[in-house]
Amino acid sequence: MSRMTEEIDLARHSLDVILRWQTSGGAFIAGPTFSQYGFSWLRDSAFIAEALDVAGRLDAAGRFHDWVVRVVFEGAEGMHRAMAAAETGTIPDAADYLHCRYTADGATGPDDWPTFQLDGPAIWLWSLSHHVRAGGALTGRRAQAARLVARYLARLRDTPASDAWEESPDRVHTSTLGAMLAGLRAAAALGLDEPALAAARAAIEETLLGPDARWTKWAGSGAVDASLLWLVAPYELAPAEAPPARAMIRRVEAELEDPEGGVHRYLEDTYYGGGSWILLAASLARARLRRGGPADRRLAEQALAWIERQADGRGDLPEQVATHALHPGRIEEWRQAWGASARPLLWSHAAYLVLRHELGRPVR
Repeated sequence: MSRMTEEIDLARHSLDVILRWQTSGGAFIAGPTFSQYGFSWLRDSAFIAEALDVAGRLDAAGRFHDWVVRVVFEGAEGMHRAMAAAETGTIPDAADYLHCRYTADGATGPDDWPTFQLDGPAIWLWSLSHHVRAGGALTGRRAQAARLVARYLARLRDTPASDAWEESPDRVHTSTLGAMLAGLRAAAALGLDEPALAAARAAIEETLLGPDARWTKWAGSGAVDASLLWLVAPYELAPAEAPPARAMIRRVEAELEDPEGGVHRYLEDTYYGGGSWILLAASLARARLRRGGPADRRLAEQALAWIERQADGRGDLPEQVATHALHPGRIEEWRQAWGASARPLLWSHAAYLVLRHELGRPVR
């Protein structure tokens, strides 16, 4: 079998995996065979919808966006209470805020680990705008839900919440601020802007893009996190050569990229030993393509090849790979508790499809 045939097969399989595990209501089951991932995350799913857009499956992406609309409408009263709580400087009640993960029917997921996350709804707003740019419809219901989410983000932007990995809930995370800026810019692009949203957008821009900006895990932190790559791609908040972006990418390359091209989340990560994540390898490759240096496309092609090598005999891609785990002594405790690391992970397959697309190799 030729190399190209292998690539086409994996691309088709990736799309099939995503569509197979989209429920009739539009939700994506994040890790359908993993004990802890039988839910739909707003974060994962918004990026999965991006992959469906570039693969030409606007119908499936649209069903996801309508699923989120239902979640937002069902939680609207609570969102208003959450906004009122934020006005007083308090964390909203768990019954009120948008949760990071939901069951397929739109019920909130279990609360045995943090549930308050602000990047998920923000990434959804960005994803909805991407869907419309790709040819999807901005229906009245989608616009109404998007406006409410934008107001919610604007009001809660200074509220501490868990980061992209559902950790450190006592911080305002740079990656989350980036997602919120992307979401608020998306709201404006969708024609939903209003003075309060513009003011919130300007405040976040000053923090992230001002002359003193440093893209670390949070203000005052010295650590870098690979989720910061999303500020460059796909959010495109700043060019890859802008000072905070350039410094962040270089640190990810120096501190978080493994010798084979996989990418860790952050140096202290002990989840399944802190392995190399498929989706983050794709994220770094996309950031390198934005940087556009002489070697960057070659490195992006190598990342694609590394991702392809991680597929098993069925073509399923994992969440992470333990070959160069940061803390290998911590792998077994997670396997004992939850079983083998997630495979397939729909987000991994989506990240692969989008990277292929950006390299000029779309699904056919």
